[in-house]
Amino acid sequence: MRRLRAALAVLLLAPFLAVAAPVRAQPDAVPLEDDLQIVVLPQRLLAIGSRGGGQRELALELGERVLWQGVRGRVGMVLTDRRVLAVTTESGSWQTERYRRTETVPEPPLLGGRVGILVLRTRFLGFDGGSGNLVESSIGPSEKVIDWGVSQNVAVAVTNRRVLGLSPFRGGFFERSVTPAERYQGLTTVANSATVTTSRRLLIFRAPSGTWEERNLDLRDRR
Repeated sequence: MRRLRAALAVLLLAPFLAVAAPVRAQPDAVPLEDDLQIVVLPQRLLAIGSRGGGQRELALELGERVLWQGVRGRVGMVLTDRRVLAVTTESGSWQTERYRRTETVPEPPLLGGRVGILVLRTRFLGFDGGSGNLVESSIGPSEKVIDWGVSQNVAVAVTNRRVLGLSPFRGGFFERSVTPAERYQGLTTVANSATVTTSRRLLIFRAPSGTWEERNLDLRDRR
């Protein structure tokens, strides 16, 4: 009888126990630990993944100097005096992009857990950690770069003409025009989205879809 009562009690409590069970966070919504290590050797670079244990090797050119390297989450980038180099834990090989004649060594890129962005003189260079590809978008002759930032799955750049978003779930840059009458007020990035605030609108980039949404500000919200 006692065993029967105990079994009935478990059955009665089961639905409540299931509801009370903790909900696991989605992997895209929590910070990623660094899963990648870049080792600089005299004539080559090694990217070592901590999960699969694989190694990706890249030979440096004769006389090429490594000036900066960085890793965050599952992406890593290297700046030399000649090229931009990028790699992820899932990459089959390093991605490389040579500086153009009018370009000099830029400031270090900003890295998120799965994305990276670099501002060169005539273009934005983004690293899509999902596909493992470097992507670019040209900067116009009279276009001025105002701000840029990253989070785990988002990279965003702001100019006086447009906003650009990069996601590891969708290939390439996605952009939305900005009017000359709009004054830039700020950029906020979180795990899977970013918000650009102007004097007239909120522009929201969503990484899962690679789309921009907008919301007009009424007079009470404008500054």
